[in-house]
Amino acid sequence: MSDATIISARKDVLNAVILAHNYQIPEVQGIADVSGDSLELAKISKDSTADVIVFCGVRFMAETAKILSPRKTVLLPVLSAGCPLADMITPAALKRLQRENPDAWTVSYVNSSAEIKALSDVCCTSSNAVKVVRNVPARRVIFVPDRNLGWWVARNVPEKEILVWEGCCNVHEQFSPDELQEARENFPDAEILVHPECRKELLERADAVLSTSGMLRRAKESAARRFVIGTEEGMLYRLRRESPEKEFFPLGSKRICADMKQTTLRQVRESLERQRHEIVIPPETGDSARTALERMVQYL
Repeated sequence: MSDATIISARKDVLNAVILAHNYQIPEVQGIADVSGDSLELAKISKDSTADVIVFCGVRFMAETAKILSPRKTVLLPVLSAGCPLADMITPAALKRLQRENPDAWTVSYVNSSAEIKALSDVCCTSSNAVKVVRNVPARRVIFVPDRNLGWWVARNVPEKEILVWEGCCNVHEQFSPDELQEARENFPDAEILVHPECRKELLERADAVLSTSGMLRRAKESAARRFVIGTEEGMLYRLRRESPEKEFFPLGSKRICADMKQTTLRQVRESLERQRHEIVIPPETGDSARTALERMVQYL
């Protein structure tokens, strides 16, 4: 039997749901019950009636699902699938920043560890970061760990003082202004859509700054027929699948997140067959982080 057939059968036995981030390889997105961005998958993991969640993504995403659904079994097919951005802020560094700024609310990007979320007042995703920060009941905000998303938030919420941590995504940081200019010249009729983890020089010059779910909506709703996409290359698969009548091109060379690409059909199958690798969060960490995540989910 094929991996896909075994996955389907085993999923039914365990009452499992398979969630896949938009950056996963096409084969994994193809067998997933739902593909989406961080906010979409967080909401689904919280609301799902499944007993087991198989999270095809990276560790912080599986941790988020476990925090929101502590009674469910959450499996991460590849335990080594991490996020360098999440590793750029440590609990000790955040605590020091909080001591220095006791009047500030801490907003942590969902691309962070469970320990960072537990120290935060509220979490956000790329799709709702501006809305979250605009609505926190404080004039000063500590924003961790992504400086580019933090810059975008500060630009759109000028009434607040944003203290931005100097982390970045090593994939989105690679996109350059020169590549954007070349895209303008090569595809003059195309809309250029970039993720808010890109450098500010691109955020200032793109036609739209959007999360991956926002890119999907824009592609469907826009009158444009061609789009240049500034995010991880896995997003092109879903855009082309859901809007086949339109054309999508990468911004410059395709950028690949090696951690996102670790998950294969075989590893999803083995995770279901052996129920490995289960995510475990200490109760005290999970309880504190849950408050910040549940506040995040409120800002749709």
